[in-house]
Amino acid sequence: MRIALTGSSGKLGSVVLRHLRAAGHDVVAFDIVGAREPGFVRLDLTDYGQVADAFAGVDRSAPFDAVVHLGAIPAPGLRTDADTFRNNMTATFNVFWAAVRVGIRRIVAASSETVLGLPFDVPPPYIPVNEEYPPRPESVYSIVKTLEEQLARELVRWHPDLSVTALRFSNVMAPEDYAAFPSYDADARARKWNLWGYIDARDASHAIERALEVAPAGFDNFIIAAADTVMTRPNAELIAEVFPDVPVTREVGAHETLLSIDKARRLLGYDPQHSWRDHVG
Repeated sequence: MRIALTGSSGKLGSVVLRHLRAAGHDVVAFDIVGAREPGFVRLDLTDYGQVADAFAGVDRSAPFDAVVHLGAIPAPGLRTDADTFRNNMTATFNVFWAAVRVGIRRIVAASSETVLGLPFDVPPPYIPVNEEYPPRPESVYSIVKTLEEQLARELVRWHPDLSVTALRFSNVMAPEDYAAFPSYDADARARKWNLWGYIDARDASHAIERALEVAPAGFDNFIIAAADTVMTRPNAELIAEVFPDVPVTREVGAHETLLSIDKARRLLGYDPQHSWRDHVG
């Protein structure tokens, strides 16, 4: 495919760029920051004119088959709430709207685990969490992610041939991050905010590629997490200490992710291969 990738200079975007190009896709990288190099175009996603022009073809190049939208302020607390809302909501509207207007019919976008109710100061309705309960945004960043998913739902209703996939990524990690993981065991509450989850950027890239390849027309969302937790302490012990009153709906392995990836495995063929345990002796 010929793919437009926004947020290409970010922690996840830079890995996705390498992954998709290695898989044989023709990827044009877009970001507001980045080094001058072939295949990179500086782009302000909050300027609709720039986005529409870019998606219509850079320097009269071939049209795009798909958009992977990762460009955003990547977490709550990095900017003021008002600026986070303005930047992220405007950017996503511009990306979705421009893609539809120029005839692109496949979009894969970064949603977030935060829509599940993070930081779980209000306990989740059950464990493992999945995509079956309505969003529970607890920050302005998460409100925007929830609205972005709703925007996608409405656009596919208007355009039945459009495919939009929202990937609810867990906390993105790179191999150099894993040295800190053993320290988490000392306090079960230190990482309770996302049920001790994470996602290796390489597996996140795999999920994006699978969504590009197999997602049908319409909208869907998927939790994308590693297959395990960040802890060496077993899940039964963690849940009993931190969430003793939350129902556990099925048997879970000692270190199995509590951010359910069953739906992504079933419908996308998502198959995470990377664990922090392979990097820390």
